[in-house]
Amino acid sequence: MASIEGCSLVTFSIEEERSEIDLANLASLVEAYSALLFRIAHSVLRSRAEAEDVVQEVFIRVLKHRSSLHEVRDKRVWLVRIAWNLAIDHRRRIQPEQMDEYFAQSLVTDTLPIDDAIDQAQRMKSVLREIERLPKAERHVLLFSAIEELGTAEIAEVLGRSESAIRALLFRARTRLRYRLEAQGGDR
Repeated sequence: MASIEGCSLVTFSIEEERSEIDLANLASLVEAYSALLFRIAHSVLRSRAEAEDVVQEVFIRVLKHRSSLHEVRDKRVWLVRIAWNLAIDHRRRIQPEQMDEYFAQSLVTDTLPIDDAIDQAQRMKSVLREIERLPKAERHVLLFSAIEELGTAEIAEVLGRSESAIRALLFRARTRLRYRLEAQGGDR
């Protein structure tokens, strides 16, 4: 009997140790990737609160699937894919007119004089409106690229496309956006 009880204690301590390791891994993932995941969700949702909700939901999912975390080849791409998909799902529930009005202003630096800041915020709104008008695939690739932390190979992996397709989409998106902004009047 004593050996059976000892065995159960060992099993309990191993499970407890695994749990502590899982929490340590989760804490390191949160520290390493939460800012990136927030920027991704924010670029899609344009709402600070919604983006924070998405990041929280990403890590809840990681916690639920922590037993298979060791099987993930590239945790960064995996987390980005989860955040992207969750943000897109949240976005489908939000109408464009409900999006955070302060998003464009949040992209403008605080060091500008007020007149310049207002002008720059108006230009940002115009650019964001034109980005919204892009075809979905081009818009997605452009948003990933604008985040600047994902390269072509990573974007391809997240979206499940080839690198050449990503480069072509990115070229078309930038070209289309540039022409539309020039047509609106100048260097917006």
